[in-house]
Amino acid sequence: MRTGETTVVVVEDDANIAGLVDLYLRDAGFRVSLADRGEKALDLIRARQPNLVILDVGLAGDLDGFDVCRSLRTHSQVPILMLTARDGEDDRIRGFEVGADDYLIKPFSPRELVVRVQAILRRADPDRAASAASTVIAGGVEIDAVRREARAGGTPVQLAAREFDLLAHLGTHRGQVLSRQQLLDGVWGEGWVGDERTVDVHVRQLRKKLGDHLPLTTVWGVGYRLD
Repeated sequence: MRTGETTVVVVEDDANIAGLVDLYLRDAGFRVSLADRGEKALDLIRARQPNLVILDVGLAGDLDGFDVCRSLRTHSQVPILMLTARDGEDDRIRGFEVGADDYLIKPFSPRELVVRVQAILRRADPDRAASAASTVIAGGVEIDAVRREARAGGTPVQLAAREFDLLAHLGTHRGQVLSRQQLLDGVWGEGWVGDERTVDVHVRQLRKKLGDHLPLTTVWGVGYRLD
């Protein structure tokens, strides 16, 4: 099963946060459905039968996140990652008591959220997670995003964490020209501050380590494209 067949329902009434989470999850290969109210979320979850639910605690309306989580646990063991602006220990304990699998405090890094989602899915069903891993192949390079492994010509290659993140991001956008700023936003995060030539340094390292197996093209004046 491909990662793209793994469905996540995001229950969040802040449109900006919902949009950001949606963007990063889709970029990581997940199918995403959105709901902004508790009752709507319960109906959507029944219809979609998702692999994981991301659930905001502070929902507006009759049902808050705790209510939705409690209701789900009467008939479903779907993994639930709760989001909250409350950083008190009591709220986190309450979330776990009603059945949450993990907790993330706002403001959070969207990339950390994606990693947590992947980790929860691996714990929930290791066999399914392994089969859901989609290996991206570009030229002679294989990129396994779940296992964080890269192979060149079939041989494993040791990459630094940021090098792998850059390679994986390029891999999910095969054939697209990405500017240095787009790569910085996608790999280092939109809040990162620094010289965009940092991308060039990491590209040189990837080319050095992966050699002719890596079909990475420099588009002068624009950025890079993985073919």
